[in-house]
This record gives sequence, C-alpha cells and structure tokens, in this order.
Amino acid sequence: PLSGRKLYYTINAVAGLAIFFFGYDQGTMGGINTSPDYVRTMKLGYLTYEGPSQGYVATITNPTRQGGIVSIYYLGTLLGCLMGGAIGDRLGHIKTMAIGSLWVLLGAALQCSAQNIAWMCCARVINGIGTGHLNAIVPVWSAEVATHTSRGAFIATEFTLNIFGLVVAYWLEFGLGFIGDGNTQIRWRFPIAFQIIPILGFMLALLWMPESPRWLMKAGRVDEAKDILARIRADSQQEGESKSIEAEFNEIHEVVELEKKHAKRTSYWSMFWGIDSGDLHIARRVQLSIWLQIVQEWVGIDAIAVYAPTIFAEAGYSGRKAQWLSGLNDASTFDFEVAFERSQCIQITYMLSTLIAILTIDRWGRRVSLWWGSVGQGIAMFLAGGFGRLLKDHPEKASQYGGATAFFIFVYTAIFGATWLTIPWVYPTETFPLEVRAKGNAWGVVGWSIGNGWLTLLNPVMFNAIHENTFHIFGIVNFLSIPMVWAFYPETANRTLEEIDLLFASKSPFAWDEEKRFMELKSKQLKDAIDSETATEVLPEKT
Repeated sequence: PLSGRKLYYTINAVAGLAIFFFGYDQGTMGGINTSPDYVRTMKLGYLTYEGPSQGYVATITNPTRQGGIVSIYYLGTLLGCLMGGAIGDRLGHIKTMAIGSLWVLLGAALQCSAQNIAWMCCARVINGIGTGHLNAIVPVWSAEVATHTSRGAFIATEFTLNIFGLVVAYWLEFGLGFIGDGNTQIRWRFPIAFQIIPILGFMLALLWMPESPRWLMKAGRVDEAKDILARIRADSQQEGESKSIEAEFNEIHEVVELEKKHAKRTSYWSMFWGIDSGDLHIARRVQLSIWLQIVQEWVGIDAIAVYAPTIFAEAGYSGRKAQWLSGLNDASTFDFEVAFERSQCIQITYMLSTLIAILTIDRWGRRVSLWWGSVGQGIAMFLAGGFGRLLKDHPEKASQYGGATAFFIFVYTAIFGATWLTIPWVYPTETFPLEVRAKGNAWGVVGWSIGNGWLTLLNPVMFNAIHENTFHIFGIVNFLSIPMVWAFYPETANRTLEEIDLLFASKSPFAWDEEKRFMELKSKQLKDAIDSETATEVLPEKT
C-alpha cells in the first residue's frame, strides 16, 4: 500500500476529484439553461434562428420557472449536508462519500434523461442531496488527514480543481453549441451525463483510500487508527520524527476519551443551542460556521456574476467578445439569469488566483487572508460601481469607463479566489470537536445553501431597483466583515485539530479573550507534562 507523501498527496488528489465534480456541476447549468432544446423541453421560452453564425437562440419568457429549476438544487444540498453530517459521524467518512456519490449518480442519470420540468426538479433535488453529502464530508476527511501546518493549503489545492471544473464545463458546452446549429439534445444532456465520469473515478479510488485515523479512534478502532496515521506520516518517521507521530496519536486519543463524556450534545438540535457542551461552546462554533458562509455570498461574488455581462456590453464589447469577457460561475454561487454569459477569461483568472491561497492561507493565517481580501474586494466593488455609473451617464466614453469597470471586476475576482473562496470552507472543518466534526461542517454547508438561495432571489430585485449601486452595498459588507472577523473569529492556522477545543474554552466570544485563555491552558498543559516527566524520573531513584 501507499505510504508517506505518496499516500498524503494521493488523498489530496482523490478529494480534489470530488471537488472538481462540485465545480463542474455548478458550471453546467449556466449553459444548459439557455440551450434551445432544453428551453423547449422545459417550456421556458421560444426559439429563433439567427443565421449560420449564431444558430438557434433561445428567448426566456418564464424566468421564474427557469430560476426555480436552479434554486431547488440548494434545497437538495441543504438536506444532503444534514444527512451526510449525521451519517459521516456514525458510519465514517469513506462510506458516507460513497453514499453521496450514489445519490449523485442517480441524480445525474435522471437529469440527463428528463422530459419535463417536474422530472428535472426532482432530479435536481436528488443531485443536490448527493452534493450536500460530499460537501459536508470531503473537506472534513481532508482536514483530518492533513498536517496542522499545511491543512489550509491541502484544502485550497482542492478548490483550484473546483474552478478547473468550471473551465471544463464551459469549454464542453461551448463546443457542443456548434453541433446542429445549437439546437440538439446532446448540447444539454451530454454535459449533465459527463459528470458521471469523475464521480465514478472518485468512487473507484475510494476503494483504496484509508479512513480518517481520527474517526477510527472515535469508533474505538485504535490499532487501525494508529496504523493509518503511521502510514500517512511515514516520511516523518523516516526523518526521525517518530516522537511527534506518537505525540499526535496520544493527543487524539486523549481528546477522544474526554469527548466521550459529552455524548448528549451530538444532535443537530443540541449543537445549535449548545446543550451540554460545557466549555466547548459548540453553539458558538455553529454560528461562526454558518455566518462565515453567508457573508461569503454577501461580499459580492454573486453581484459580479449578475452585472458583469451588462457592464461589458455597455462598454462596447459586443457579441462573442462580451461573452468571453463577462461570464462567471464560481464554486460558491451562480445566478441563472446570467449564467449563460459565462466566459473563459474571468474563469481562468479565478482559477489561477486560487494558487495564491495555497501559498498564503497557512503562512499568513485565516484572519489576515480574510482581512486583506475584504479590503481589496471592498475597494474594487466601490470603484466598479462608480465607473459603472459613469459609464451609464457618459456613454460616449464607454471605452474608458467600461475598460476601468472591467479591470476592477477582474481585480475583485482574483482577490476573492485568493481569499474568501477557500477559507469559509476550511474554517468549519477545523473548529469542531472530533465527535461532531462532520455535523459541524454540515452547519457550514447550511450557511452556504442559505446564502446562495437568498441572493439568487434578491440579486435581480436589487439590480432592477438600484442598478450599479448594488455594488456599493456589497462594498460596505466587505468592510463590515473586517471587524466581524477581528472580533469573533480566532486564528486556527498552524494549530492541531485537538488544540482547537482549548481555543474555544473561553466563556467570552471575543477572539482576544479566546487567545488569552488558549495560552493559559497551553501553559498549564506544558507545566503538567513537565511535572509528570519529572515525577517519572524521580521515582526510580527513590526506589
């Protein structure tokens, strides 16, 4: 069997395959929603033939129905993450990921064979349930396997593959649009069916993947947990760090034994209200996870997705050039009204920017990355909104103001990919005790589902009412998120998952009090360890 770094990076690649599917699945519906045959089958509008260069073009006359097909997916993810969290803590991560994959396969098969809107909606819910399972468990599995010094980069790498999935979805749909003047079933049925390939590969790879040693320890399979931990850290053992491996194992074992005394708090209801959680303050961690994901949507990525096509069109980038510049579907959200406007330029910028997160998320920490991301995104939002207004008031200067607006849209996208895209997914995997870690991450996915569904409904209303001033609202949210992170979100980078319980032991919810309490408890642990070692050395001498 694989061991050491080979096993470590293989786990990263397998988890990345599931996250790649997530990105691809998010990316497909944008092009599908405007596919002529799909529009006719779902009775969303009518078709017109625009000549050989454009082929058949769909005109949407029922956007509410179209939006319902997209939005109902988030109902599935909401249900799926709660199911996956409960199953993951009980049956283990590997089995839960396999179960989620089966849901996805069923949902994909039903979607690509759908004959009417009711069929499609049911299939979307089923697909969402499977995605919810994977979203709740895959990041947790990654976090529990990774070392504490590279945990953030480990998960950030997977989100680079997530955005790559969007790119693959775009190119596939772009190419299929040239078949049969664009009016073919294969244009929308094949992209849906294609997602079955990475999921089958993921399921096959799971047969050789080890279970999380932390979950095995919780399940009482101590010898197996120790063996797998030794395999994953084999290179460290060869480099003379066997003591650190033994220390990690002992730390996990001690935390598991301690957490068994609080078995009553493992239900979702108990977690949300903090029942019997004592100094672990589970309810506080639940709220932090939910709101970080909601705020991720409100910092404005969805606004860029909605308004970018209009900005580029008004700037004079007409036809295919506007399409190449403007579109955006990201790992956290997409909007059905403009999803068909997706392009490659922003997506490639987006994908490359995630490489910055891999380099900085552990070195600079979660808090600093969120801070500089909020500052950069907020400035870009205000400037994009300002130049957007100038573009509307002075159409004769469309090239200047439009170009400036386009530039700040690209800047915003790059900063978001380097900061706020990844961290809200990493943070919930780190902050919960082992016994409820899968359920804890599921609460984060609940926040993600709420944020997406909320903004899917509100974005069209805001842009119709206040137009480009919507950018200013999101810019304000970016700056408001800075004191929120500073006050309530303690640093988790370069700390072991077992140390996080000490970080949240403070009765105060403020980060500075939590850090102070953490240092006190760590000092006490160190003193107790020294006293214990001294007593062990003195005893033989007395004998």
